[in-house]
Amino acid sequence: MKYLRRFVWYLATRLLALAVVLAMMTIAFYFSMNASNIYVILKDGMAQRAQTVMMGETPGQLEKYFAKSYIDRDNVLTSIKLGTNPYARYNIKGFDHRLTMEWMWSWPWDDTARATITEHIPAIDGRISASGKAITPQEQWPVPRWESARYNVVLSRDNGQWHIKNMTYAGAAKQ
Repeated sequence: MKYLRRFVWYLATRLLALAVVLAMMTIAFYFSMNASNIYVILKDGMAQRAQTVMMGETPGQLEKYFAKSYIDRDNVLTSIKLGTNPYARYNIKGFDHRLTMEWMWSWPWDDTARATITEHIPAIDGRISASGKAITPQEQWPVPRWESARYNVVLSRDNGQWHIKNMTYAGAAKQ
């Protein structure tokens, strides 16, 4: 009886250890899967946001990455509607968009995630639009710089797709 009890105890502890290891591996797998999906959504979404502002693209493309409620209240996108977009007079051909995800957390079973990102656009290729009139020397200024910034981002998962639900400015980014 004594040996049977020891054997059962030995088996139970090994099975429990195996179950804990498998649970940790499953949590790590889903966490890394969510992290990679969130990084792609943030990278592509922020690049599309900058492209919408600089190149005059339609804001409808942003709904793949951002929640509709956020698109309506984003300060950068609101400048297009208000006519205060500093890039409206420029013909932008391209830009170098860089995004760094500093921190991210999402439980595998949760449908919300939080991240801290840094957005930086070091180079913008463009010139002022002539629009059929002569350009004065004062109008030959270079393209305005994009403000590098840190953002605290909240994402939500709807039907398996992550969307940027809210983004708050957390300060200027170091360049």
